[in-house]
Amino acid sequence: MTRPTSMPALTAVTPIAHDALAYSAPFLIEKLLKERIAETSEEAEALFSEVKKFIVLSRSDNTGTWEMYSRRIDETWHQFILFTMQYMDFCHQFFGKYLHHSPSNAPKSETDNLLPVISFDMFRDRYEEMFGSPLPDLWYDEKSIITQRRVFNDRAGLLTVRNTNQMSELITPDGDVLFRVSELAQDALAFMVRTPAFYVRELPADLTNDEKVALIAMLVEYKLLRIG
Repeated sequence: MTRPTSMPALTAVTPIAHDALAYSAPFLIEKLLKERIAETSEEAEALFSEVKKFIVLSRSDNTGTWEMYSRRIDETWHQFILFTMQYMDFCHQFFGKYLHHSPSNAPKSETDNLLPVISFDMFRDRYEEMFGSPLPDLWYDEKSIITQRRVFNDRAGLLTVRNTNQMSELITPDGDVLFRVSELAQDALAFMVRTPAFYVRELPADLTNDEKVALIAMLVEYKLLRIG
């Protein structure tokens, strides 16, 4: 992939950034497990590792707007910020100032709107260049769906389900089709459109666990659901 001329080449991880990547936060790992953001300590550690890598990478170049490309990693960052003193110490120790962060769906500032948005593909290439390893699956929220994963439907009560030609469709109030799948998933879609938050395992039992996971993964990938 050719690097746009406006994007400078990345340098290797600096010693101070390397120390930031080694920072441990057992208090955060405990919170991620308690809030069911992660299922195991290993998963929690991996999520926090990606937060630190994202901070290091985004601090390496301010010529573009860095999007947060994963809801789970974004939530991990926010959980870290809730430990105010520890987060402030982390920022000042490794980056010399407090690092502000807004939710991924927050309105962009006027300054952000003047900068080019760094696409996911560019982010992936820069990540692999800086850290020398492929982008982990943790950055693809749809790949982390399991039966005990909690998901949220921010449009509960706004969408409807319509069956046509042996297919079930999610329909907006204006009649636009957002998603289409086999009518075997009709009951699952009907449950989803009226439920603001649920665990994947709670979908109607006419689907197998593998089918439930596959359906929710597609809906997360299409950004019709967000992961908890």
